[in-house]
Amino acid sequence: MTKAKTGQNYTPAIVVMFALFFMIAFVTNLAGSMGVVVTNQFGASKALSQLGTLANFIAYACMGIPAGIILRRKGYKFTALLAVIIGLVGVAIQFLSGYVENFAVYVAGAFVAGFSMCMLNIVVNPMLNTLGGGGNKGNQLIQWGGSCNSIGGTIAPFLVGWLVGGSIKDATVAKAAPVMIIAMAIFAIAFIVILLTKIPEPHMETAEEKAARLAGKAEKSPYSPLSFRHFVLGAVAIFFYVGIEVGIPNTANVYFSGLDWVGPALTGTFVSAYWLCMLFGRIGGGAIGAKVSSKKMLLYTSSAAILFILLAIFIPESVTIGKAPLSLLFLTLCGLCTSIMWGSIFNLSTEGLGKYTAAASGIFMTLVCGGGIIPFVQNAIADKVGSMQSYWVLIVCLAYLFFYALKGSKNVNKDIPVE
Repeated sequence: MTKAKTGQNYTPAIVVMFALFFMIAFVTNLAGSMGVVVTNQFGASKALSQLGTLANFIAYACMGIPAGIILRRKGYKFTALLAVIIGLVGVAIQFLSGYVENFAVYVAGAFVAGFSMCMLNIVVNPMLNTLGGGGNKGNQLIQWGGSCNSIGGTIAPFLVGWLVGGSIKDATVAKAAPVMIIAMAIFAIAFIVILLTKIPEPHMETAEEKAARLAGKAEKSPYSPLSFRHFVLGAVAIFFYVGIEVGIPNTANVYFSGLDWVGPALTGTFVSAYWLCMLFGRIGGGAIGAKVSSKKMLLYTSSAAILFILLAIFIPESVTIGKAPLSLLFLTLCGLCTSIMWGSIFNLSTEGLGKYTAAASGIFMTLVCGGGIIPFVQNAIADKVGSMQSYWVLIVCLAYLFFYALKGSKNVNKDIPVE
């Protein structure tokens, strides 16, 4: 149902939220896909090739909590419009970096775009739930939005890989420019539609709450989400999870694109398939979510991901199916595992938090920075010991997720009032 109780039709806003869900993954994966380009045009090492992704995700650490405050004080519409403007500027800076041929400009653009992605992540989930009227319909809209997110993540590396072509020696920012132009066009259209659409603001602070805040009389609690052990351990799990999700395809993209007999085009196709596997995994996870607990889902998927990565490490890259290395295929299949981890960790971490759930979401968004830090660390190690051996970093991270599902997710702070 796309009409609120007032009769207002929110279909345009819902469509825009789907587009923004698409953009979050599209722009984020653009930073990862461009790692191949910067290794060639700017002569970056494997570690430095991840600086764009690092800058993009470090912005989450800087903006997670402030973005939550902006949303609370200014509302969905203002926050979404501001995020879209920032996103357009960030992609434009990356676009220009190829023409001024300056690596620092490219990294700066990725950092600015990261601010936008963080703000959009904080906006789109609660906004879709609100536009759907809450309940099952709101949840359904969020699931559809997540599918759009996976589609965006699938398309970006595919487009970059095929625009660059069959050899990494041809990789330049200018060749990938059409992808960034598409991104800027979607941002511009989204701004216009959001500006012209009436959006409900049920979670924006009231005049009374604002007056109490300004007078220093806002009610304060002695507790916070950090008072719950299972949430703290879950926040660490989110940090590791996003690093795993991004590190698997990013490292594979840089490594296999550099092999003459594989190349950017074929590698980009497999990296796209990784994100497509995430789409299939999310659809499957949604289908069985009512029957299988988040704990079991996280246990099974972390175990399977460890197995796939071990196979990728120990199978020689010379073992192929057609022209595709078998090890690359196993890394691609990891997308089926990482697809449902976010939801499982979030559910386990926020179980029993009650009124502290909203604040917990802001902390979660801050720790999404793991998606930049862990791939950077992994590729710094790859520069020393080789790309495939660097995947041991992700196995350690997955082992922590297994521990969290098995033991760390238990709520041992049930004595804290949450109403």
